[in-house]
Amino acid sequence: MANILITGGAGFIPSSLAESLVNIGHKVVLADNLVTGKLSNIPKADNCQFHECDVNHYDSIARIMKSINFDFVFHYASLVGVKRTIENPLMVLDDIKGLENVFNLSSETGVKKIFYSSSSEVYGEPVEIPQNEILTPLNSRLPYAVVKNIGECFCKAYKRERGLDFTIFRFFNTYGEKQSSDFVVSKFLKAAISGEDITINGDGLQTRTFCYIEDNLEATINAFENNLFNNEIVNIGNEKEISILELAQIIKKITNSSSKIIHLDALEEGDMTRRKPDVEKMKTLLKRDFTKLEEGLGYLVPLFS
Repeated sequence: MANILITGGAGFIPSSLAESLVNIGHKVVLADNLVTGKLSNIPKADNCQFHECDVNHYDSIARIMKSINFDFVFHYASLVGVKRTIENPLMVLDDIKGLENVFNLSSETGVKKIFYSSSSEVYGEPVEIPQNEILTPLNSRLPYAVVKNIGECFCKAYKRERGLDFTIFRFFNTYGEKQSSDFVVSKFLKAAISGEDITINGDGLQTRTFCYIEDNLEATINAFENNLFNNEIVNIGNEKEISILELAQIIKKITNSSSKIIHLDALEEGDMTRRKPDVEKMKTLLKRDFTKLEEGLGYLVPLFS
């Protein structure tokens, strides 16, 4: 079994990934500065370690990567959340230091491959739908999207010059059990179950696809375990596109909520009109139907009740 480092390991997706990898039998080390991550997310297992660490500070991450011989790195650490990243652009740009640190140390210490968590944000305001990993032009403008794009450039540059293999995952709105309440699905669920207003920025006609966490994990772990899509990019999302207003209505229905849907002013930036991935690659990794939104939401309702 492999020695694996997951940066940002106390976050929603990374800690969920860690739990799955630990259950398979891999040795997993999680590194996180706990700015948004939670200690309660860390799996409790003999083959899982946690280190409080800021990958943007070289000495902090070097202590870990030079003391343990990692086979693979999942670089998932970054500042997240639309509102948070828009309000703190310098913190977002600071993540470029983390990219440099993790890639340099991976190259120097013999890491075989990096799995990088990019984002649907790199597509920006859509040029075409669905958004294809190769054919769709990127339209990154906001700092968060630009930094994710830079991370993809790090992957390609280190492969070309230092032979470090990679797989890039472009995540599209993953939701699930550990997600914090400042993301749209958990935010709407929390409001609906407590009978509070469900607030939407703008008219709510902006569309997204929502990927249940188990679909995300099954696809990404299959790529890892079977060395699929080596040195390629894979969209990780769902094929069903719905509006944010429809999402609110579905959540009201399944929770039997009396909450009102309230429209606030549209965000000045960062709220793209449409987002839908080309998921043909992901289908080969998932090997089953995508989890339907109503089904995934149904798993979460008891946790918010």
